[in-house]
Amino acid sequence: MPTHKLTPEIMTAAIEGFEQQKLRIDAQIAELRAVLTGTPTETAGAPEGPKGKRRKMSAAARKRMGDAQRKRWAEAKKESEPSPVAPEAAKPKRKLSAAGKKAIAEASRRRWARVRAEAATAAKAQQPPTAKKTTTKKAVAKKAPVKASRKAAKKGATKRPQKAAAAPVRAAFPTTTE
Repeated sequence: MPTHKLTPEIMTAAIEGFEQQKLRIDAQIAELRAVLTGTPTETAGAPEGPKGKRRKMSAAARKRMGDAQRKRWAEAKKESEPSPVAPEAAKPKRKLSAAGKKAIAEASRRRWARVRAEAATAAKAQQPPTAKKTTTKKAVAKKAPVKASRKAAKKGATKRPQKAAAAPVRAAFPTTTE
């Protein structure tokens, strides 16, 4: 495809075209702003007809209307109110006797004892059977020398690092006498 070189004539023509587009866009923006702000445009709506005078009502007519409305409200109120026939008395709150409280407490204790017993039997059933422990002199004799050798190894292990740590400290600070 051949590429066109931008000559001054082409550039001026492009500038004029863009300026025309700019003017057209500015005009459209102005129209939109007029619509947005609600200013009237050339095409106005149909003119409204003349408003008539408001009718006046006499005081006697207003009184009759008020009385009729109050009568209607009185009728509606009568229907919604409950009749004044003896209202039902509220039932007294029931109280639990001491014997009843005691019976409930005992039943609760028995229930929890049963639940704990069932839990204990279930725990025993889940544990594997253990071998019988026998303590003989041989078992005790075998364990004693092992424990003694472990103690001796621990004592020796704790003393060695202390001696090793003390030696480099002295070497780290040479003494100079001048």
